[in-house]
Amino acid sequence: MSNVIKTCFLSSILLLFACQSPTPSQAETSLSKKVIAADTSMLQTRQVIDFNFDWQFHLGDVPAAFLTDGLHQGLAWQDIRLPHDWAVDLNYTQENTASSTGFKAAGIGWYQKTFSVSNSDLAQTLWLEFDGIYNNYSIWINGEFVLTRPNGYISFKVDLNEYLKLGENQINIKVDRTAYNDSRWYTGSGIYRDVRLIKTHNNHIAHWGAQITTDEVSVNSANVNIKTVVNISEAVDTTKMLVLHSRLKDKKGRVVVQALDKISASQLGKSSHIVDTKFTVTNPALWSVNSPNLYHAEFALLSIDKTSTDKAKFEPQQSDNNELAAIFANAETLDTHSERFGIRSIEFTANKGFLLNGRVTKIKGVNLHHDAGAVGTAVPKAIWEYRLQKLHSIGVNAIRLSHNPHSSDLLDLADEMGFLVMAESFDDWLRAKDKSVVFLSDNAGSGDSVSSYTEHFSKWAKRDLEDLIKRDFNHPSIIMWSIGNEIEWTYKYYPASQVFEQGKEDYYGPVPPVYDPATVSASFAKHKEPGPDNLVRTARYLSKIVKDMDTSRPVTAGLVIPSVGFVTGYTDTLDVVGFNYRAQDYDAAKTTYPDKALIGSENWGQWSEWKAVLDRDFIPGIFVWTGFAYKGEAGPWPRKGLEISFFDFAGYKTPRGHQFETFWKETPKVYAATIRHDLSEYKQDATGNWIFTEREHPIKKMQWLRKWEWYGVEDSWNYEQGERVVVHVYANTDESELFLNGKSLGKQRLNDDNNRILLWEVPYEAGELRVVGYNNGQEVAQYYLKTHSAPNTIALNTSTTEIDADHYDVVHVHASILDGNGNRVVASQSDISFSISGAGKLLATDNGWENNVQNARLNTLTTHKGRALALVQSNGEQGDINITATVNGLKSATVTVQAK
Repeated sequence: MSNVIKTCFLSSILLLFACQSPTPSQAETSLSKKVIAADTSMLQTRQVIDFNFDWQFHLGDVPAAFLTDGLHQGLAWQDIRLPHDWAVDLNYTQENTASSTGFKAAGIGWYQKTFSVSNSDLAQTLWLEFDGIYNNYSIWINGEFVLTRPNGYISFKVDLNEYLKLGENQINIKVDRTAYNDSRWYTGSGIYRDVRLIKTHNNHIAHWGAQITTDEVSVNSANVNIKTVVNISEAVDTTKMLVLHSRLKDKKGRVVVQALDKISASQLGKSSHIVDTKFTVTNPALWSVNSPNLYHAEFALLSIDKTSTDKAKFEPQQSDNNELAAIFANAETLDTHSERFGIRSIEFTANKGFLLNGRVTKIKGVNLHHDAGAVGTAVPKAIWEYRLQKLHSIGVNAIRLSHNPHSSDLLDLADEMGFLVMAESFDDWLRAKDKSVVFLSDNAGSGDSVSSYTEHFSKWAKRDLEDLIKRDFNHPSIIMWSIGNEIEWTYKYYPASQVFEQGKEDYYGPVPPVYDPATVSASFAKHKEPGPDNLVRTARYLSKIVKDMDTSRPVTAGLVIPSVGFVTGYTDTLDVVGFNYRAQDYDAAKTTYPDKALIGSENWGQWSEWKAVLDRDFIPGIFVWTGFAYKGEAGPWPRKGLEISFFDFAGYKTPRGHQFETFWKETPKVYAATIRHDLSEYKQDATGNWIFTEREHPIKKMQWLRKWEWYGVEDSWNYEQGERVVVHVYANTDESELFLNGKSLGKQRLNDDNNRILLWEVPYEAGELRVVGYNNGQEVAQYYLKTHSAPNTIALNTSTTEIDADHYDVVHVHASILDGNGNRVVASQSDISFSISGAGKLLATDNGWENNVQNARLNTLTTHKGRALALVQSNGEQGDINITATVNGLKSATVTVQAK
């Protein structure tokens, strides 16, 4: 260690112990930043290198493409940057695709990259971190086989040292996604998440090696417990000793507590050693949904002269600077690492619901799949940030990650923004769910096209679940681990064992099935397959894996047949029982099994679902299906996905999203939407009462989907003169009054009728339809719809005026076609072209429509409801990004975004 380095390190330590505030770490920068380097107030030895650049890709199988002899004559390699979802670049098609997976082709893809390795690199430990490859991938380095894994959602590391050589090295990855119908939703294909190269000392803190828990949490103090795994593979000089220096920093970068832990000589012979460090933090800044305070735990593995530590006290909150100077004067930093965490307590109870830091907290949640519309599954962090901001704006405070591990970027944002997270591992266990081909629920998938993870579950489930928990352990946002979703559908004797009153099955009806244990047990005994119940055996197996690794969070799963699961022992494997679409069962389950904690793990987006939570202290909350529209699980063509969500594919708020905002936020709000009388499911009878008649689906087998769909209303006031129109008003104000061209059409008080929708039948008259909300007789909110005329101009609005010049950051550019009075021309379906110049590039386009099967990589698309979205990404250069749009001879003003 040079004298300069020693001096810098010593100065840093002395300042640290004197409780001075070092420069805030780079991890404290804005949410969307892609920062690789760590805090510079600790001497850095570990290198974390962005490994996303300079890859090549070939779509199609190539025998022996892993060989490095350069004899792949005529093979076309495409230069790409990761993350990369190759399916996004392919056209939507009905040939060799399926409705389940969004009408996108699959296949085999090859990736390769060359990188240089020096002598100093070879003297260190190197590994690659892959955040996700979909799926069935095999990896070679310099022609040598390294590993294969089937799970397309799991993160993993690749140890490099035994395969590397001095100079140029080559990595090849084969991704085999020939089973194009292997899932119930769009999965993406390829290396669709980030890759990093790690270089560090041979004695180092292990990958995912620090696990942090908090207990005895109060506003006055909290215990922070850290288990740090240190790998030791290089001999330690007999005059030296290894010490782990751990410290905690608050959000302002101030060190609040720290410790030194010796690794004794007897432990140095081990390949790994666990260091237990315990801190007490006084007056902690607690993490919560309203105040998501975060701390940093920073670690340095030090090699120190034994003579300088003979009299040293290795205790937390060391304060003797002279003693520390002696310790660190000859210290060598071998490795550094940091983890972000939050101090908070969580508890699920059978009677009070969910407690966060001892306070009852209602969970206002949504389910999310891991794709983001036009970009597929290769989602930049800035897009996740934008989407979470949208969800937050309507009162969402929780996310269920359906139904698989999601990206660390999303979890980082959840930590920063205060979202509660149900992290989920599997949708299938030993048996696969049915897959659709032409339309959702045709269940026509068969053969090799539906080959899925279930074929690998028995071999890989334990490793994959452990890796999920290791990677995500320190996220304070995660409040429970889910081991599965709707597994009962794959064991047919579970639904067959349900018992209904009078023997009439009505699964989605208002009356729950029978919960009497004796009755249900007798039915289960009658229908069960011979031998043990492998559903319960598997649940017990998975639950134990979780509890062996983490006792600080409960285990849950999403159940669809809970009345049967309670008698078979399935629910005994769970700490919290998730009810998927079983709100009608809450009371029966509570009465029969009063000591079990319950939650709505998947719910319809209806007032009745949320009212069931408000009326019951023992139900902590719900997760509505879904927060954003997602691809797959759809059909028939061209319905590529389902917009049964709070926000559509392009991020436009849906009528359902508007209504739930009135449920989940206290800010006064009214909203109006309209539909032709003949198309409306709500119609008045002769006495003026509103009667709901469910519309018929064109495909009878899809009629069940109506429970997820909305009412077909539009945010439009353009009809034929005198035409009868039904007006929906969603409000959280005491009263709402509807006006047509200034004339009152009457007031209505907020009530629970008709899914908490206020309804008017209005003869159409061009002009302005306005709704006004009143609290205590005072106007507090309004919303209006105006009749639009012909297109006159194009308005562009951007989600931000600045982005980072880092190749990753993204700005959302929303185009609206307006008439001469500034009203959006909802009826417009015109071709719009975006033009981008300067320091940006087009990433993708979208119009939000579930039937949009246009190529998202083109700069021209057809608008939907007078709107379109362009996603513009940094190209790595600094400067202005200039964006314009044209439609049928109209041209927008130029909007400028700065790349800095």
